[in-house]
Amino acid sequence: MGDIAVQFLFDFGSPNAYLCHKVIGGIEARQQVRVEYVPILLGGLFKLSGNRSPGEAFAGVENKQKFMMLEMRRFIERHGLTAYRHNPHFPVNTLQIMRGAIAAQRNGTFERYVDRMFAHMWEEGLKMDEAAVIRAALETDGLDATAFETAVQDADVKAALLANTQAAFERGAFGSPTFFVGEQMYFGKDQLRDVEEEIARVKARA
Repeated sequence: MGDIAVQFLFDFGSPNAYLCHKVIGGIEARQQVRVEYVPILLGGLFKLSGNRSPGEAFAGVENKQKFMMLEMRRFIERHGLTAYRHNPHFPVNTLQIMRGAIAAQRNGTFERYVDRMFAHMWEEGLKMDEAAVIRAALETDGLDATAFETAVQDADVKAALLANTQAAFERGAFGSPTFFVGEQMYFGKDQLRDVEEEIARVKARA
């Protein structure tokens, strides 16, 4: 749908990336575009950019912490995302499941894999950095857990995730969720309206 380049840079470890994932379909339908999902490693991007997670950066700012929770509740209520649950194991090391996203792109299971990994993280609250938990989740999803365990150790898969992360940094990204509409960058779920408006502007000029 459409020739506009729209990209969503994501890591399963970001609750805000999950929330964006749940509403992207609506943007795609309204604007008749396809959003390309780009797996990155958030921890790696933090290191490259010198950034820290909001929970760490604002740990001592009580009012900021309260507002971030309020803003999240507002978003959840606005979009009816009642399945969302805070993951009790947060923060979760997502290295293996993000490598899995690269592997899923290559074996044709990407859309299902992404949807299920986000659900395991932010609806079911699973500890998705433990091998046994990941294996059980994949088996429940009908995905090949043995193939996953092999693929995430593949040098090409590892390199591709690192390359995506490096490219994101070089384009100006510093966290997830990040969106690009062409070369215009937007960060955070609060800018989804701007993302959609930019898509509409690009379409109008085409």
